Amino acid sequence: MTQPSPEEEFAAFGPVEAAPMNNFQKVVARRLTQSWTQIPHVTHHDAVDVTALDAHRRTLPAGVKISPLIYLVKALARAMAAYPQFNASLSQDGKTLVRKLYCHIGIAVDGPLGLLVPVLHDADRKDVAALAGELAALSAQARDKGLPMSVMSGGCITITSLGGIGGTGFTPIINQPEVAILGVTPSRVQPVWDGSAFQPRSMMPLSLSYDHRVINGADAARFVKAIGQALAQPELL
Repeated sequence: MTQPSPEEEFAAFGPVEAAPMNNFQKVVARRLTQSWTQIPHVTHHDAVDVTALDAHRRTLPAGVKISPLIYLVKALARAMAAYPQFNASLSQDGKTLVRKLYCHIGIAVDGPLGLLVPVLHDADRKDVAALAGELAALSAQARDKGLPMSVMSGGCITITSLGGIGGTGFTPIINQPEVAILGVTPSRVQPVWDGSAFQPRSMMPLSLSYDHRVINGADAARFVKAIGQALAQPELL
């Protein structure tokens, strides 16, 4: 006796319709399943102070708009230089850690087909204006379904941001063969104790998922702290 299809099974309770997944969605589903089942994920949640960054962005010349995400790219690149285990991949046999001497950062972009991840190559060597222009062009291309594989390859770490949508934290799935992914949600003004009084500070929640075979919890906490320290001095980025 053949088993009923999912449509037939659920149709017993009411009307349904079948919506076949496209090839891109099938590939993404397969890769996410592979990553989740093969990598021991741990997610570290924290919030970093971006009050100085908000103030710095208000001093930019008229007509110049650089999103906090671009500064986060630069801060992430600086933290990766200090903690090279985050800029690495584990060999298939699990015996060798391949450390990369370049810094390419992927940015998850929501397009018509779903999430695409264009890669900003040599992010550590480019200034914020160059990175902002590059990301804007790649994002527009992604929305038009025009991203070639060449610009979605070679990433060392990925940023996935819900900053324009909402939320307070989530657990992003690592983009294999990378060993970490940084999730971002909208910053909010919160009262922060300075030792004598509460002060209003703009706090950005960060959610760092990492491969526990390569990275331990203490290093994850230090890594996020390093990102926060870099964002606290935006003029140096």
